Amino acid sequence: SFGGPEGPDDVVPFLENVTRGRGIPKERLKEVGQHYFLFGGVSPINDQNRALLDALRKDFAEHGLDLPVYWGNRNWAPYLTDTLREMVADGRRRILVLATSAYASYSGCRQYRENLADALATLEAEGLEVPRVDKLRHYFNHPGFVQPMVDGVVASLAELPEDVRDHAHLAFTTHSIPTASADTSGPVEGHGDGGAYVRQHLEVARLVADAVRERTGVEHPWQLVYQSRSGAPHIPWLEPDICDHLEERHAAGVPAVVMAPIGFVSDHMEVLYDLDTEATARAGELGLPVRRSATVGADPRFAAAVRDLVVERSAVERGQDVTPCALGALGASHQVCPVGCCPARAAKPAAAGAD
Repeated sequence: SFGGPEGPDDVVPFLENVTRGRGIPKERLKEVGQHYFLFGGVSPINDQNRALLDALRKDFAEHGLDLPVYWGNRNWAPYLTDTLREMVADGRRRILVLATSAYASYSGCRQYRENLADALATLEAEGLEVPRVDKLRHYFNHPGFVQPMVDGVVASLAELPEDVRDHAHLAFTTHSIPTASADTSGPVEGHGDGGAYVRQHLEVARLVADAVRERTGVEHPWQLVYQSRSGAPHIPWLEPDICDHLEERHAAGVPAVVMAPIGFVSDHMEVLYDLDTEATARAGELGLPVRRSATVGADPRFAAAVRDLVVERSAVERGQDVTPCALGALGASHQVCPVGCCPARAAKPAAAGAD
């Protein structure tokens, strides 16, 4: 997982880990640090990961899957290298990895693969036996990921005042990334104009919106929007931002909005601050009723989906024919990331005069 601070003294070192080599302005670093201090300097992501670990262990045990489950982070303890070192000491030689990021992108997939490669290189340099590590495929359109989000949107709509409920707008949100990174997300043959990152999110948004219509009998207009931008102002990132979108929808006469964070696995800081705090405050200033639907978190259906991915990949490794479980038109993602998938490429500056 990404990792997060567990107390006020952890905030600055954690953010230094996150931003190392990324060129994020110091002003943004201070701003994000204040977000954590509003919550006591503690990121909710760690307890959410612990809850997911418990759900996975429970699900595995109930279905006869005798596999130990470990946890490693990119940016804070337990660090990935330390976890892999522990696994080797415990005699683990074949490892399946779940990244808590459902979609294709450099930061959400390839960077985790690079983290794994770096950690294994460290173990090799220490003279340890290097295990084989396989990353599970993307699960953005697995029913165990999609269905809990449908429930969340339906529940949020029910919380709106009855006189605005049927005309509410659905704003599906995800983390903004540089447009250059989006354009090169996914396999090389699919690069261009948002790449797999945007296509996959649009597919999930459509799946959720269609399921909500079937459940409620009401067709709600929707749009994919973005949040949590952290880059330099001159570099183009995916838009519109959720706060700008709320202003635009209010000006268009929309009576209410449900914000559905489909890009996130759990209610971590980007959800608690950027949506529950900042965007909700902006909506309050506008007099626009909003609700924020739940992420999948440790939902038992998501734990079952992870089990499904483990069993599926294990069958593939044994040479068995499998039918991967996936909803929608895009089908199941590749089992092994192809060469050139989601490259790390510096974003190009915006053209002169661009916003």
